Amino acid sequence: MPSWSEIVNIVNGSSNPIETLNTNRSSYLNEISSITGRNVITYYSGWLKQPDAPNVEINDTDKNAFMNAVYNLDRTKGLDLILHTPGGVIAATESIVEYLKSMFNGDIRAIVPQLSMSAGTMISLACKEIIMGKQSSLGPIDPQNGGVPCQGVIKEFYNAVEEVKKEPSCLGLWQVIISKYHPTFLSECENIVKWSETLAEKWLKEVNPEIDIDLVKKVFISHDDSFSHSRHISAEECKRVGLRVIDLESNQDLQEAVLSLHHCYMILLDMTNTSKIVENQIGACYIQQYKDKT
Repeated sequence: MPSWSEIVNIVNGSSNPIETLNTNRSSYLNEISSITGRNVITYYSGWLKQPDAPNVEINDTDKNAFMNAVYNLDRTKGLDLILHTPGGVIAATESIVEYLKSMFNGDIRAIVPQLSMSAGTMISLACKEIIMGKQSSLGPIDPQNGGVPCQGVIKEFYNAVEEVKKEPSCLGLWQVIISKYHPTFLSECENIVKWSETLAEKWLKEVNPEIDIDLVKKVFISHDDSFSHSRHISAEECKRVGLRVIDLESNQDLQEAVLSLHHCYMILLDMTNTSKIVENQIGACYIQQYKDKT
């Protein structure tokens, strides 16, 4: 397996770096498919390089990307979905998951080379298995509303209610804090939390009816236990709560191909103004780019 620096040297030493990366990505995608005997679709976001760039999150435009990637695949072979994403919109996530599950009859595995956070974790939980390495992480699925953690808003509001009951003089302080939210914000947050919990429970039970939902909720959904929306949850912790996790290290050939492919994507995202890439092993590729404000 070429290391990150070795791939960078190969790319920088070529006359056409982007074409070299494209060729290498195609080669590793085909290698992964040959090893597993399954279809491969990658979903890569450039948020680590440019978190404020447009379209780095999961959104409704991604449906077109996935339709493009699914077209012409032999769907009887199932799907390995390689994810690298910060998460995104719950409605779009629900639509994408239901679409892919219908296309591949539920025969979907998630492969997480590095990070699949928030709504990306929800996609992973909907898959029958999750392949993770020692470096891989999922994240809490406590949803956000306009970039604000919903569970944090709910807890803050009810804390305010209790404190004002005990000490009315602190009403003025809490009015300043709560006034930053528009009138329906609290109910929106409560609905989004219920929505994400309902979807997670539904998808988990579809792939593993015996799973301890309460334990999964404690680790992945409860803001009180995860503390931060950005917390990284390791493969071992995922196993501990009963998720069907396969160690990427258990198949050396697959590990090398997946990590080499991951390096290629990360180098491409670093070299270009690309916000998102969705592609498959037979050459279908959907790329979104953004304008550099600098």
